[in-house]
Amino acid sequence: MRQRPRRDSRGILDPGRLLRQVRFRRRLPTPALQAYVEHYWLIDWELTEPFEQRVVPHPAVNVVFHGPAGGPETAEVAGPAGELFAITLHGAGRTSGVQFRPGGFRPFWRRPVAELTGRRRPLEAVGLPAAGPVCLGTDDDRCRRLDALLTGWAPRPDPLAAEATALVEEIRADRGIRRVDDFARRHGVSTRRLQRLFLDHVGVGPKWVIRRYRLQEAIEQAAAGGPLDWATLATDLGYSDQAHLVREFTAVTGVSPAAYARSLS
Repeated sequence: MRQRPRRDSRGILDPGRLLRQVRFRRRLPTPALQAYVEHYWLIDWELTEPFEQRVVPHPAVNVVFHGPAGGPETAEVAGPAGELFAITLHGAGRTSGVQFRPGGFRPFWRRPVAELTGRRRPLEAVGLPAAGPVCLGTDDDRCRRLDALLTGWAPRPDPLAAEATALVEEIRADRGIRRVDDFARRHGVSTRRLQRLFLDHVGVGPKWVIRRYRLQEAIEQAAAGGPLDWATLATDLGYSDQAHLVREFTAVTGVSPAAYARSLS
């Protein structure tokens, strides 16, 4: 049985509705790939009416294999996206996805990840070969095929990619990180070097990463239920005031924090 990663619904809008509509699972890759891959994600669905799922993307590259019932499997690479991502599922089908760690796709692709930012491209268009259908069989079958595929891509260890991955993980875990210049000083590097490192290996700048993870924290708080002091939360997350948090939340998700919290109830 494949080990499951830690539970983390950050970025998934209304995760409870997702789990009611489709079978959604996450699994860890083989240990040799865990330095590069956050997790595999598997979705199976059989719907009587269309279902739309919205996601506030992480600063990560995803490789996604779609296997609609009765149709050919397709594969694409989705770069880090600044805007809300929405997908509508119809009928029956399967998806097998790879979410790379921030910085983790660079050792496979060996090109600046910023070239993929905001773009979705067929797998063959980026020069990475597919190896037959991925979405068939049990969960373990699907994960073994993904392990074999990624191992065949022969990732090249890259200390700069590993550095970028560690820095992004620090930002994700420490909500006290609010300013790029302070973060750069903490690590004894210039802001300019940090910016270059992130664009080359993550695909977005460090300011974008900080703001995205703070916003995802706000989304999680809104989904938790119960009364919430938005002014205090805005201060805790490094926003200048409550209005700034509300504007960014609304701009990215399409609804205000209060409206999102009401929709979940």
